[in-house]
Amino acid sequence: MTYHSKWIRVDFVKGSRTFANLCWAFILVCGATCFLLVGLSSCIGKDLIPGLLSEQIVFIPQGIVMCFYGIAGLFLGFYLWCTAFWNVGGGYNLFDKQDGIFSTFRWGFPGRNRRICIRFALKDVEAVGPESREGMYSRRILYLKVRGRRNIPLTSIGEGLTMGDMEEKAAELARFLRVSIEGFQNIY
Repeated sequence: MTYHSKWIRVDFVKGSRTFANLCWAFILVCGATCFLLVGLSSCIGKDLIPGLLSEQIVFIPQGIVMCFYGIAGLFLGFYLWCTAFWNVGGGYNLFDKQDGIFSTFRWGFPGRNRRICIRFALKDVEAVGPESREGMYSRRILYLKVRGRRNIPLTSIGEGLTMGDMEEKAAELARFLRVSIEGFQNIY
């Protein structure tokens, strides 16, 4: 989602609060709970899940392993729920031509540094540069090249942009900022 006028452009960045993350968190917590209940039912000798015959599962070593995987899965599932609830990685990119400022804001994990805000002068922006990495773990990210600094990512990693979308987004931003577009980098 983007808002822009003659002098101001705001690009909103999607964070961890996605449908896929919520689905995975739900599936993980449900599966881990079942693993933990199976392990505990083998320990106490009572069926905690209806229809499961706990006599068939020996507590040492099978029940202990099931309990371990259940606890580990619950931790991972609750971690996913928390990142989705806090919307980690979400925020916006603000380009203000009137004040000559570029500002990027992202939400982090709770604590002293929850709000991550970086500000630069627009005169230091040299180019817009997309990066494309193909292969098993492909990713496409749009970067802003700032003089004397590292490249600043403008899109989130899991946004799933196609090459056409990236080219269009880079061209719009380069036109707005009146800077050049660096070549597409294909990293294998």
